[in-house]
Amino acid sequence: MTRQLHLISLGCTKNLVDSEVMLGKLATYDITQDLGAADVIIVNTCGFIESAKQESIATILEASANRKEGALLVVSGCLSERYYNELREQIPEIDIITGVGDYDKIDEMIESRQSRHSPRVFLADELSERVITNSSFHSYIKLSEGCNQKCSFCAIPSFKGRLHSRTLDSVIKELEILYAKGFRDFSFVAQDSSSFLRDVGVRDGLIQLIRRIDSLQLPITARLLYLYPSTTSLELIESIANSRTFLPYFDMPIQHITDSMLKIMNRGANRTTHEKLIESMDKIKGRFMRTSLIIGHPGESEEDFRQLCAFVEQSPFDRINLFEYSPQEGTASFTLPKIESKVITKRIRTLNAIIQAKQKASLDSLLGQNLEVIVEGVSEVSEYFYSARARLWAREIDGEILINDRIDSLGAIEPKAYLCEVTQIKDDFVFGKLIAEA
Repeated sequence: MTRQLHLISLGCTKNLVDSEVMLGKLATYDITQDLGAADVIIVNTCGFIESAKQESIATILEASANRKEGALLVVSGCLSERYYNELREQIPEIDIITGVGDYDKIDEMIESRQSRHSPRVFLADELSERVITNSSFHSYIKLSEGCNQKCSFCAIPSFKGRLHSRTLDSVIKELEILYAKGFRDFSFVAQDSSSFLRDVGVRDGLIQLIRRIDSLQLPITARLLYLYPSTTSLELIESIANSRTFLPYFDMPIQHITDSMLKIMNRGANRTTHEKLIESMDKIKGRFMRTSLIIGHPGESEEDFRQLCAFVEQSPFDRINLFEYSPQEGTASFTLPKIESKVITKRIRTLNAIIQAKQKASLDSLLGQNLEVIVEGVSEVSEYFYSARARLWAREIDGEILINDRIDSLGAIEPKAYLCEVTQIKDDFVFGKLIAEA
């Protein structure tokens, strides 16, 4: 009888790619959503910030408590890379533990029931047979691992190492393989996508990538996630704007805006640089802009926060994520004087109210518009709705359009692109009717 596998992938989309590699290596298993029925349970952890660590630990303990007798519990990923020895000692319920270097050896580890902790960092390529999850239309493609930036708050370089890019040919081959399997929408990801190929002396790696993919003339769409301000050029922005394949989607985590905080955070760019990039992106027709901000980083004064609020109020970003500063061992900011928790909470509430008002206005503006959308399947909100997103939006992070109607001539709804009329906005839910195939 075929063995059953249950995999829980926590954290970012880059982690998801590694989870899909493990599923590919374990293709002889049947995937089950029932943890209690699984013969093997894998928890691919996140260890980026404190809340992610706590979620990972809670998930491990819950999986252990609810597994059937004899089931193997496997833990992998960033948390187990950073705290390999601590997890082995403090959670003996874990049967197999590995870090971020041996995703492609997961079948061997399970077969031998032995842990591994290689010094390398695994980077998926076109030879990594992945099982793409939750979509038959969209796939992520990882460009690189590691990061050469030295942000004061970030521990990623300590366990992911320095930037290591795939070759351009490798990325193109993987895209062609996925296209042949029917995928038509792609998101390219990395810790610092705009530094792609800089580790081998190529400063315009993303521009070269855009040109190569455009030259294929495939009927696909793509977007770039995680552009770093100090390595994003105006030429790169222009290349995205002029691309026949890449959408004018700009995901640039700026983290803060005042010169004093950008210096403390060691972001490598000042306010003037940020504002020039933002202005350049905002000028592009049909653009979509996303950013992230950290609140309560050591050194953030009331004046810094006031200026940040004023900036956000006037900023053109369509989506803004807020993160509370999370102290990380080994980082430059870890030993700096901390801001009181109650002050951080108050600041987050204040800024979040501004962001929510802006986002509500953005959603309200969609009413009555005809949008090109991608339908992925039945929505988790209710079995009576299909889940769609504007083609411009990134999957799972920019929002959902609930499809509750369609014209009769469309027939059965499939995972693909449609034209959708936005018919209702209610309590932050967006509803739409499919009116044509795109």
